[in-house]
Amino acid sequence: MLDTTLTTETQNFLDDFSQVLAAGDAHKAAEMFLEDSYWRDLVAMTWNIKTVEGREEIEAMLQSQLTHAKPAKFEVQAGEPATEDAGVTTAWITFETAQGRGWGLIRLKDGKIWTLLTALQELKGHEEPQGHGRPMGAEHGAEKDRKTWQEEREHEAATLGYERQPYTVIIGGGQGGIALGARLRQLGVPTIIIEKNDRPGDSWRKRYKSLCLHDPVWYDHLPYIKFPDNWPVFAPKDKIGDWLEMYTKVMELNYWTRSEVTSARFDADSGTWTVKVNRDGGEVTLHPTQLVLATGMSGKANIPEFPDQNKFQGTIQHSSQHDGPDAWEGKKCVVIGSNNSAHDICAALWEHGADVTMLQRSSTHIVRSDTLMEIGLGALYSQEAVDAGMTTEKADMIFASLPYRILHEFQIPLYQQMRERDTAFYQGLEKAGFQLDFGDDDSGLFMKYLRRGSGYYIDVGASQLIIDGQVKLVQGQMRAYSETGVILEDGTELDADLVVLATGYGSMNGWAADLISQSVADKVGKVWGLGSETTKDPGPWEGEQRNMWKPTQQQNLWFHGGNLHQSRHYSLYLALQIKARQEGLDTPVYGLQDVHHTA
Repeated sequence: MLDTTLTTETQNFLDDFSQVLAAGDAHKAAEMFLEDSYWRDLVAMTWNIKTVEGREEIEAMLQSQLTHAKPAKFEVQAGEPATEDAGVTTAWITFETAQGRGWGLIRLKDGKIWTLLTALQELKGHEEPQGHGRPMGAEHGAEKDRKTWQEEREHEAATLGYERQPYTVIIGGGQGGIALGARLRQLGVPTIIIEKNDRPGDSWRKRYKSLCLHDPVWYDHLPYIKFPDNWPVFAPKDKIGDWLEMYTKVMELNYWTRSEVTSARFDADSGTWTVKVNRDGGEVTLHPTQLVLATGMSGKANIPEFPDQNKFQGTIQHSSQHDGPDAWEGKKCVVIGSNNSAHDICAALWEHGADVTMLQRSSTHIVRSDTLMEIGLGALYSQEAVDAGMTTEKADMIFASLPYRILHEFQIPLYQQMRERDTAFYQGLEKAGFQLDFGDDDSGLFMKYLRRGSGYYIDVGASQLIIDGQVKLVQGQMRAYSETGVILEDGTELDADLVVLATGYGSMNGWAADLISQSVADKVGKVWGLGSETTKDPGPWEGEQRNMWKPTQQQNLWFHGGNLHQSRHYSLYLALQIKARQEGLDTPVYGLQDVHHTA
């Protein structure tokens, strides 16, 4: 028989916590937290994605939000007994607010709360039609002149955006826009997704030939429809493209292909946008209330210009434009950069008989794929985790429950294990002259991604080519082009028939500047980064991804994107924020972030 003492004690604590909150005593509630504590809230309390740190910040948040949110019924989740390890009690919890229901994770230490995650799961009265509430579909019986499902879909597609306006327009039809579109569809929010490509999934299909997912399948599911059990661990780009295309059809998304937004303007008086769209050669004007830029972290290419570019007699391509290795057999190719795309492109060019040189401009974090899967992801996202009862949703919540302020402390020992396991691999890279790092504080890949979105490579084979000298490695900065190649700052000349600029992507608010205005982009500020005071992530500390999935300083403008994991997880919270506004619910935002412009 299970020992229920720990679960009972935890429930008693939650009962006390609920009573204090119900009494509106923000100070007493804050006293139930450790001095060094964290409350991460995903929309439930703050109508924001916000972490408050320490008793003083927690009390201030509660003083602001308690009257409106009315949090109550904190309970240990049914069927999930509390556990204890090293003096820390961990429990899955459920709770309610005045307007919704949620779940989360609590960690107690010394009889007080150390970390608390509260995540809104649904809005009362606006629940998703699933389970017992799933739609009937075909209605049995006889009725004159009724429309079939196909006729209803065709009517919706023909009229939305023309005879009636969408409430939300999503610019960008990659995995982020698709995931959010699916969430909004289930919540009954009329939405149009704008995509410039010919087919859903083309944002993957049109990338370089060898592109594939570097994250394993368990990390990459979309909402509602998980990849099948026989889906490959690392899916190639065209297979992902086909999956996304299938998904848009099955989820009944209003997805406009061959469409491009030419301008967007917000009218503060009406609270709506005017969005002009070139749809397959014809102009359509939309008037949504909410506008989402789901243009992707890898959306706006960073294409540096160097002197004498017009003299170069070869071909210059950004990595996003690179069409693959087929045309470059026997040719000299220089790849500028040393992160994921650079390595992938170098390896593919080498495989097709090109003479390849990588120009490394700054140190790069490298982790071997199998090592990352076993040590970095295995506990949450692996077949072993699934076999042990871990669901995608629970894994996402466990990862989300660790506040960014202390997340690096959990990552450092994992990456130390990786260094020890792959000592010979790293020695080989260093002997080849490759400049390695593990992040400013040795916390590795995930923190680099969250802080700056760059500076790493998940090795799936290219590193060995560098170790063996099959891909040449040069250190330095590019100064200019010559007729026959590139010139480095130290005067070194590298001959090239092809130069690939694997130079990454700019902040997503560059799209706001292009599509809306520079003044709106300035009003919003930088998108992405935590303010960790590490390389390419200067302070001040924000504690959440800047401007992602949450309200911005520009009314009714949102940013959505990230990897497949983030697109899946955070699309729920963005969709709930939009749905609440569609329904006219009161959504007082706590902790709207300050504008930040440092690059």
